[in-house]
Amino acid sequence: MADLDDDELLEALGVEVAPIKAGGRTPREERIIAGFEDILRFHEAHQRVPQHGEGRDIFERLYAVRLDQLRKLPEAHALLAGLDKPGLLFAAPATPIDVDELGEDALLAELGVSSDASDPADITVLRHVRSHAARQAAQEIADRTPCADFDKFQPLFERVERELKDGLRKALAFKGEASVEQGNFFIVGGQFAYVAEKGEEFETSSRQPDARLRLIYGNGTESNLLMRSLQRALTQDGNGRRLSEPDAGPLFGPLFGPKFGDSAEPDDIATGTIYVLRSLSKHPFISEHRMLIHKIGVTGGKVAARIADAENNATYLLAPVEVAAEYKLHNLSRTKLENIFHRLFSAVQLDLTIEDRFGKPVKPREWFVVPLQVIDEAVARIRDGTITEFLYDSQTARLASAPTRGDMA
Repeated sequence: MADLDDDELLEALGVEVAPIKAGGRTPREERIIAGFEDILRFHEAHQRVPQHGEGRDIFERLYAVRLDQLRKLPEAHALLAGLDKPGLLFAAPATPIDVDELGEDALLAELGVSSDASDPADITVLRHVRSHAARQAAQEIADRTPCADFDKFQPLFERVERELKDGLRKALAFKGEASVEQGNFFIVGGQFAYVAEKGEEFETSSRQPDARLRLIYGNGTESNLLMRSLQRALTQDGNGRRLSEPDAGPLFGPLFGPKFGDSAEPDDIATGTIYVLRSLSKHPFISEHRMLIHKIGVTGGKVAARIADAENNATYLLAPVEVAAEYKLHNLSRTKLENIFHRLFSAVQLDLTIEDRFGKPVKPREWFVVPLQVIDEAVARIRDGTITEFLYDSQTARLASAPTRGDMA
């Protein structure tokens, strides 16, 4: 009986398990993967392989039995090769235990099947079986490859660890559909994870926003997964966390240090582009003031791709646009940066309502009646960290020094 696999053990115990459909994998392969993920979580939490022994927790003993069985299965080695980063399948095995020593209840528990007659779920239903979306999210998280340019990212992880240790950052619980942006740090599966790239957002079949990410992990690996997969993984991981921005003031956080320039430093990461657009709309007001009306935005993708369908998008005034200026960002929070532009130019925000394709009135944001040279100066002030000392004077159409507390007294 010691050589029986999961399916054979279930059959010997008289338990029939309904097949679970999973794209690309058989139900047996899904169970093998799910079982090995439990072992990986134990290894990550305790930094050792599960051991046999009566004095040990029952779950540890069950994981140890499961690992012994997986080591004997050639098919498991091939199936789990991508997951087995610690090399558990090839490590020196602990003293094996005959599964005959375990009773039926322990065997059922080891295989993830409830044997409690009072359990409202039928005995033939596997426990811990996740939805297809949850399994897909876990698989995408697990499908990691070595990061070829990790030397560029390693200083970021080292700095984040220091900031977390020094209390400059906080590890916050991840809540549901919370946003994921380029430059964000998370803890998922016990690993630091950095969102190095975020593609253009699109709608899922359920009309939810999604985007493809390049996620870099602190152990030198990376994965190319969907934003919603990361959100699900963080939500389902009891220890999943979002790392706050460093506490460096109420407005800027870490944004405006010496690393904001046109060229990236060795330990700096380009997180996106400030883009300034000019509308080619034939609307009378826009035509008259075309050289003064600009849309200011920040993107982590390509500007050309973002504006490709401008004439069908109310955000772009339902008209083609041209790029008036672009500025590279390095090591910045794009959301905070957009908020700074909105605060700075709020008094001259374009007050224009148009109808979208469905006749619904829309009032686009991020369009301002401001000369391009003033936007250039604002970016320069952001670079040197002095933007908080200035306000936009719409009467003179230039940046003016903000009043100090002494001036207001």
